[in-house]
Amino acid sequence: MRAVELTDVQYQVSGSVAVITIDRPERRNAFRAHTVGELTEAFRAAWAAREVGAVVLTGSGDKAFCAGGDVKERAETGGLDSAAIQDLHRLIRDVPKPVIAAVNGAAIGGGHVLHVLCDLTVAAEHATFGQTGPRVGSFDAGFGTAYLARIVGEKRARQIWFLVEQFDAETAERWGLVNAVVPADQLMATALAWGERMSGLSPTALRFLKHSFNADTEHLAGVSHLAFDALDLFSHTPEAIEGAQAFTTKRPPDYSPFR
Repeated sequence: MRAVELTDVQYQVSGSVAVITIDRPERRNAFRAHTVGELTEAFRAAWAAREVGAVVLTGSGDKAFCAGGDVKERAETGGLDSAAIQDLHRLIRDVPKPVIAAVNGAAIGGGHVLHVLCDLTVAAEHATFGQTGPRVGSFDAGFGTAYLARIVGEKRARQIWFLVEQFDAETAERWGLVNAVVPADQLMATALAWGERMSGLSPTALRFLKHSFNADTEHLAGVSHLAFDALDLFSHTPEAIEGAQAFTTKRPPDYSPFR
């Protein structure tokens, strides 16, 4: 990786597996604009590294994989860089190596979208999943909804977004949202073992397989462009501001004026 000082992300290579860790445990590994930039750089480094055959994405600590966008920062600055988030989503899909999400805790909001975009997901037994967008005045109307529906089905995807309830790892596995659930102390060992196993396979075959899997939903990239452009506009409206401010002040949002 280029010689830069990382503050929000850790990048390490274990054997033939790159491990990218969101390192903001004090914020439940929520991402700010700087975090997204470092994640993008880390994925590009893994793409370029010839010794890397697979990538593991995880979070620091045992409380959260990623709690999504940092709503506190959004309330203070008026929003995250949605174009940068969109670029990160594209990188996870396009990097020609398998990406494994090792969900070590809560995968919520934008963090839930990150794990959905990964090729495989292994979750610790205590991991939780869910969306928060409609509660905090935000949404992901691109890969975070349409691609999610491909995985769990329309009814489940609508349930996840419309009820904004959290659900456990066992439920996520039953719905087909995760590939395996393991004890917390076996999470990284399992993810690394999967990565090493895939690193021993033909990289060209894996690259074409990933591109083939992606091709079926590639039209969603256009939907994602529209969705993030809409989110940019929406984030500056009184309705979205109400959601962010309610979250930061720990009060229920009042959306009644916007119906």
